[in-house]
Amino acid sequence: MKGQEWYQADSVAEEYDAKRFSKGGRLIDRREKRAVLEALAPVEDERVLEIACGTGRFTVMLAERGADIVGLDISDAMLAQGREKARRAGLADTVEFMRGDAARLPFPDDHFDAVFAMRFFHLADTPAKFLAEMARVSKDVVFFDTFRGSSFRTLYNWALPMGSRLYSREEVERLIDGAGLSLRQDDHDFVFPYGFYREVPNSVADPFWSLDQAIGGNAVGEKLSSVSYWTAEV
Repeated sequence: MKGQEWYQADSVAEEYDAKRFSKGGRLIDRREKRAVLEALAPVEDERVLEIACGTGRFTVMLAERGADIVGLDISDAMLAQGREKARRAGLADTVEFMRGDAARLPFPDDHFDAVFAMRFFHLADTPAKFLAEMARVSKDVVFFDTFRGSSFRTLYNWALPMGSRLYSREEVERLIDGAGLSLRQDDHDFVFPYGFYREVPNSVADPFWSLDQAIGGNAVGEKLSSVSYWTAEV
């Protein structure tokens, strides 16, 4: 997995949310949470597994909406942040966080109603293996996002500390088919990449987001989008 040492550092976990979801990054957080909710809804009383849960921003959000959720991550430091987030939300006894390997999930077949991973597949060295495991333990929905190769993402990808794997639509469709899944829906966003939004104030991000959606709302715009959301079913 790319950047494991970087990702698991205590300092990275402590600053992760503040660096990525302040300023214009708040818009990214809102959009990603909406994508997860749209893919998994309704979540109340559903058994959900989040792969690479990080600091638990999706885990806690879904628990607040009544999901029976497990958050799995390889980083103890990230899991500690997630547990603290759950504690502050009054959900410490509701959400389960556990350390584990996404390539060997410690659950039986069809154990969850839905399995999802956000900000994960751009780091995956063996994406087919990870997706097959997600499909194995889900009895309904598998949801994940990818970064696209035909986008502005390529312009700053080299500067990221852990690198980033970029995907074409054809590659993702092959992965989905290879995991025995069927594509239910795909959505594409962020012609202006994440790095741009994180650098501008929140008040500036919103007008650019409107322009972003206008550009991305057609076939050409889809090809320029830097992020894709994939909802598949077993």
